[in-house]
This record gives sequence, structure tokens and C-alpha cells, in this order.
Amino acid sequence: TGGHTTEILRLLSCLSESYSPRHYVLADSDKMSEAKIRSFEQKRAETFSKSQFTLDRIPRSREVRQSWISSVVTTLYSILYSLPLTCKRKPDLILCNGPGTCVPVCLSAFLLGLLRIKRTIIVYVESICRVETLSLSGKILYYFSDYFIVQWPDLKKKYPKSVYLGRIV
Repeated sequence: TGGHTTEILRLLSCLSESYSPRHYVLADSDKMSEAKIRSFEQKRAETFSKSQFTLDRIPRSREVRQSWISSVVTTLYSILYSLPLTCKRKPDLILCNGPGTCVPVCLSAFLLGLLRIKRTIIVYVESICRVETLSLSGKILYYFSDYFIVQWPDLKKKYPKSVYLGRIV
């Protein structure tokens, strides 16, 4: 919600029209991001007439201030909900930047790859505000992503698998 959505839309604004259709996955309780995405896509359609997108909702894997124990249960539920969605959409690429909602989707896609159903490239971009430590999503997806992008040199030093490109959002 909010900051993550703004960052990912900035990244998407640089993509060519060949990245279509785009499938957005939102937490079912996220109302603000949907409006931002629709506005972004409406403006994009003015430039790229064949622009296509979908919006899908999944249960939120973790609420702010939710206990760690209960978040394991809600994340597992969200993964179970994400599996059929990921199977249906069969994405070639997942581009994500940190909200907890991306973890179940990425883990579902990773599982589909392990089962040889569909191989999906997972690109994780750590938020610009993460200067010294990774977010919880980043700590999890560091091990599952194909490309893990950080925006600060100190994070590159701490996480050697990461790719440092400077500020990209």
C-alpha cells in the first residue's frame, strides 16, 4: 500500500509495451493501491493503445503489528490462495518490491518451477528506504529470487547475491 505501490509503478513506467499483459496482485484489504494502479494504467493506455492489465486479490499474508506466530498461519493461507492464481496466470516474470503480499506469490511461482509446471523469473527490488537492512520480504526472497536488486552500496556488501544498480526509483 502507498509507498510500495508508488515505487513499483515508477519502475513499470520505464517498461516497454512488450511487457503486457501486466497482472497486479493486491492484498484483499488494500484499497488505495487499486486506485493508483488504475490511474497509472489509464495514462499508460494513452501511449500504448494495446496495453492490458488485470487486478487480482489475495488474502494479506501479514498485517502491521501482527504476531510472528499468527503471521505464519496467515502467510500459509495466502500461499494456498496464491497457488491457483499463479497457475492460472502463468507469469513469465514477477517484479516485486517488498510488500508482504509478494512473498506468497513468489513462493507459489517458485514451487511451480520446482514442479516443472512453469518457470518464472523472480525479480525483487528492495525498497529505496532500506538502507542498512533488508525488509522481512527481502530476507525471505533473497533466497528465492533470480535477481535481487538493492539501491544502496552497503546492502550489496552485506548481501553478495544482490545486484546494486544505484537509485532506480
